[in-house]
Amino acid sequence: MNTFVVHILSADAPCYEGPCESLIVPTSQGKYGILKNHCNMIAAVVPGSLSYKVPGREEEILSVSEGMVKIENNDVMVLVDVLETLDEIDVNRARREADEAKEMMLQKRSRREYRIAQATLARAANRLRVKQHYDKEFMV
Repeated sequence: MNTFVVHILSADAPCYEGPCESLIVPTSQGKYGILKNHCNMIAAVVPGSLSYKVPGREEEILSVSEGMVKIENNDVMVLVDVLETLDEIDVNRARREADEAKEMMLQKRSRREYRIAQATLARAANRLRVKQHYDKEFMV
């Protein structure tokens, strides 16, 4: 069988652990595909869409934040701060968070608050981008 073991974990809970046929993770160098017998490596994960294929099931799409992926002897671990399935993404909440973050950035507060607002805006924009690109039910 052409599978490897994958562990897709967020900071607060595991998402999926088990056999996987293929995995595509967003990295700073672009989307990175992983199949069985991939060479050992470690890479940074950037916000974007992660997809994986489990034997006998449809491809799964996740919205992920920053993190890392480690590949070692057909065992792959993806660890990210936050991940969401397409069904978990609340478009209205993401839009609201983006608007609030933009407003905070305009208020010229401390550098720390500005960076927090930037991160919030980036997460909200990523959720909306992934939902719009992959969810056939998404309405603009």
